[in-house]
Amino acid sequence: MQQRSIPWLWLAIAIVLLLAPGPAGRLLIDVLGGLTLTVLLLPLVLAAVGWVGWKILQSRLKTCQVCGFSSVGGEVCPACGTPYATDGAGDSGVVEIDAREVIIDVQATEVGRGSSAKGTHGG
Repeated sequence: MQQRSIPWLWLAIAIVLLLAPGPAGRLLIDVLGGLTLTVLLLPLVLAAVGWVGWKILQSRLKTCQVCGFSSVGGEVCPACGTPYATDGAGDSGVVEIDAREVIIDVQATEVGRGSSAKGTHGG
C-alpha cells in the first residue's frame, strides 16, 4: 500500500492566500465565509420551510366528525366512509346542531313542603 503524502504545496498556497492582502486572498476568505454561513444557516432555513409546509398541510386536513380521522382531500372519510361536511363546518371544527334536539324542558316543583318542613321551623 502506498501512503499519500501531505500536500505541502497546496497547504502553503492556501496559507499565503489567507495571509496575503491581495484579491485572491480576499476571494478565498469570502468563499470560506459564505460556506460557513451556509452551513450555520441551512438548518434554520430548513426548519422554517418545514414549519410553513406543516402549516399548509394542517390547513388542508379534513377531520371526520364521526370517527375523528384526519385526511387530505376526498369527499368521504377513508376510515369510516362518512361524507365530509360540505358547508365548511368540518374545516373550522364548528358543528351545527339542531336546536330542537338540545332544548331541555324544565318543570319547577316545590321542594320541602310537607312533614319535613314543619320539623325545621319548630312547630
